Amino acid sequence: MANRHRALAAIAALLGWFALVLQLSLTIQLTLARSGSVASALWLWIGYFTITTNLLVAMALSARAIGPRGQINRFFGRPDVQSMVAMSIVIVSLVYNLLLRGLWQPQGWQWLADVTLHDVMPLLFVVHWWLAVPKASLHWWQIGFWQIYPAAYFVYVLIRGAANGWYPYPFIDVATLGYPRVLVNALAVMLAFVVVAALLMALGRWQARRSS
Repeated sequence: MANRHRALAAIAALLGWFALVLQLSLTIQLTLARSGSVASALWLWIGYFTITTNLLVAMALSARAIGPRGQINRFFGRPDVQSMVAMSIVIVSLVYNLLLRGLWQPQGWQWLADVTLHDVMPLLFVVHWWLAVPKASLHWWQIGFWQIYPAAYFVYVLIRGAANGWYPYPFIDVATLGYPRVLVNALAVMLAFVVVAALLMALGRWQARRSS
């Protein structure tokens, strides 16, 4: 990977880690103000797809910036994993901006964290994916494997929601909508994942053919 691309990955990784830590600190402050604990704040923080996906983004960018040192970096540096992360962070931005942004008006540091996690990091990662990730090894069948992460997150949310009654997003709130409606909503979102994955795959394979 060219040095300029590695530098871009490093800068984006640092920004991603900063935004994650900032959001965690804000979540802790809010939870403590409501007589909660640090542990409950961490549990709340890790419940959002935005957070889990931005963690993957930060790890994927760090892996590309550092290079293939260690099994974790080699895994996150793989083109198919980088592409799965690109698919996921694009969905984070699309769902938030189309369905969720109007539900609240963050201010101050919360606004900065919100914009960075939902707008800036998706843009930076897609640019990184386009410029720095080799695409020759991508194959259409990999799209199915890319869906394991969002499907696993959905199961995770249903399990923890059944345990404590809390769901991170209104369109998967079983307590309000019921399981049939939530499953329909989940299938619609999963279709969006597949469409974005197919678009990225088509673009990636086209780019690989042009550069070969």
